[in-house]
Amino acid sequence: MVEPSSPAPPREISASPPRPLFDRRRAWLITALIVTFMLVNYADKAVLGLAAVPIMDELDISNSAYGLISSSFALLFSLSGLIVGFVSAKVSSRVLLFAMAALWTVAQLPVLFVASMPALVAGRVLLGAAEGPAASMSMHALYKWFPADRRGLPSALQISGAALGMLIAAPVLTWLITGFGWRSAYAALAAASLAWSLLWWKMGHDGPYAQKHTPGTEARDRGNRLPYRRLLLNGTVLGSISAAFGASWAMALSHAWLPVYLRTQLDMTPGAAATFISAVSAFSLVLLLSVPPVLDLLHRRGLSRRWSAGAPQGIAVTVAALAMAAFPFTDGGVRLALLGVAFGGHAIAFPLHYMTASAVVPPLQRGAVFGIVAATGTLPGLIAPSLTGHLLDSAASPGAGYTQAFLLSAAVMAVCGLVALAAIRPERDARRLMPAVTPDPPR
Repeated sequence: MVEPSSPAPPREISASPPRPLFDRRRAWLITALIVTFMLVNYADKAVLGLAAVPIMDELDISNSAYGLISSSFALLFSLSGLIVGFVSAKVSSRVLLFAMAALWTVAQLPVLFVASMPALVAGRVLLGAAEGPAASMSMHALYKWFPADRRGLPSALQISGAALGMLIAAPVLTWLITGFGWRSAYAALAAASLAWSLLWWKMGHDGPYAQKHTPGTEARDRGNRLPYRRLLLNGTVLGSISAAFGASWAMALSHAWLPVYLRTQLDMTPGAAATFISAVSAFSLVLLLSVPPVLDLLHRRGLSRRWSAGAPQGIAVTVAALAMAAFPFTDGGVRLALLGVAFGGHAIAFPLHYMTASAVVPPLQRGAVFGIVAATGTLPGLIAPSLTGHLLDSAASPGAGYTQAFLLSAAVMAVCGLVALAAIRPERDARRLMPAVTPDPPR
């Protein structure tokens, strides 16, 4: 007698993983921590410029030597940003951001023990290496907590940490420098970095929108990967890098030389210079908190990423370039207004260039591409401060040297802004790369 065969086991029905739930409370807590991270980051960058006059007087260093010290910050900045970008696919954002902030503490210590040009250079080189990945990796960490159609405001807030860093740090650090000596500002920043790193280690975790490696997703991950040559040589990524380069040129010049220019050429007191720098930062903050969220809303209502993110960043850098070219030939209130546009009007390019680059990159490769964009886009930090110092020492007068430096900066920024305006087309480039990375449709 033949026994009846056993029923076949039910077939598993494969389904795409459900969209993660958006944890609003936790996401905004992480956003607050990352904004604070960026605030400390930019205060660290700014302290040398704010203390430049007393440092140059005490150590008897020239404009060229000061420019070299300032540029030394960028010696390993781009390289570390590039390396950590690739590492981010395998190491959690919790570990990466903790390690960066802990190193910021160490970088501020040399000048507290030995006040000399080698100590300043050593501290700036280490600080640059530890801060190179900061903007891109903190943005990558932030994106793990927000879906693609909710990233406009958090991206703007992350970058606003830079404006807050200058808005708050300029008067506070100037008060410390004038009241307690320039070393006190370095000590305060070391303590702030240490406190943030401990808080992040306790509360910072990767969010639900992080793409994780599991045995069941390895084949899909390989299918969604693209050669980096294709990712990096499309117009949207190249245009995003160009916008970042132009905006970073103005930012590097601002950190290194704007405080010195205000003190020595416009005869401002330390307090007046700090107040003006805070005002420029406040202008940047207003732009960051108003423009990107509005553009994100317009995108959800049907406006393409080219016009809601690409064109605005190109226009912002170009307008800042025009102001940079004009203000050396004006005076009074007009000069101050143009200075504000030149050194604050480019700010929206920073969150928008991450959004446009992200639109054409698979999530698994986003951290690496962010690192590459940051590494190439922030090279002005290595060039602009040192070049300005050489121009000042070789010109017939400091005023003539500053005019040459500002006109050169305006030319670089104008070219970068126009390239970004013409090249960034996320929808077109996503279709050319592969359908799987086509940007999310507007909602």
